[in-house]
Amino acid sequence: QVQLQESGGGSVQSGGSLRLSCQASGDTVSVTCMAWFRQVAGKEREGVAYIDDDDSTYYEDSVKGRFTISQDNALNMLYLQMNSLKPEDTGMYYCVADGTDFCSYYKWDQFDYRGQGTQVTVSS
Repeated sequence: QVQLQESGGGSVQSGGSLRLSCQASGDTVSVTCMAWFRQVAGKEREGVAYIDDDDSTYYEDSVKGRFTISQDNALNMLYLQMNSLKPEDTGMYYCVADGTDFCSYYKWDQFDYRGQGTQVTVSS
């Protein structure tokens, strides 16, 4: 089992930045893929950034060039640096993890481990 705990959400004005963190604990050696999903009002949960155990990354089109996903394996930490935030980025952000080899193809329900989420609010 792997436990995930997000932090770093908050309120920011349009154009601002936030850095989300996710602390993983438990059987982390089994994890080969981590990602950030978000739930925006009126839309399904979507994966916005993925990273695998080779540090290969994938971004959803709307966040490319603005968000950066990274990990620190020694500390079992996952990060999401979010710059140039827009009101449409407002939502609940979730950290997810799995042992899959098909990291960027995985959907929300396919990830074995999911955090409780942290709220991001961007005002115009």
